[in-house]
Amino acid sequence: MAKKAKAYVLDSWAVIAYLEDEPSAEQVEELIATAHEEQIPIYMSVVNVGEVWYTLAREVSEEEANAGVKMLSDLRIQFENVDWELTQEAARFKSQNKMSYADAFAAALAKVKKADLVTGDNEFKPLDGQIKISWL
Repeated sequence: MAKKAKAYVLDSWAVIAYLEDEPSAEQVEELIATAHEEQIPIYMSVVNVGEVWYTLAREVSEEEANAGVKMLSDLRIQFENVDWELTQEAARFKSQNKMSYADAFAAALAKVKKADLVTGDNEFKPLDGQIKISWL
């Protein structure tokens, strides 16, 4: 049996899948419910929250983007501010891998928090082994 996560970090891929009711939405919903039941914290970097916001604002509207971020907050997902430690770790991931800078922040937060990164984004495949990834 897989070891239970101490914490989860959601990347924007997982959150967009959830908010837009894509095929992985149910898995994300179940993970959030189970984490709450088992009192496992769920984090997102504010950089990734911003990525979700601008994606929804561009695809739908600013109102929908605001509603999406409020929903994340209502789900008790903890938004983590960016400090130098997290920025340096993200920059390290970015310098060593072909990935977006925002994705590097999700990976860095997972590493710093010793959390499982929840994603379906193949951009994280090279990091499997450096951080724990819960694939959707």
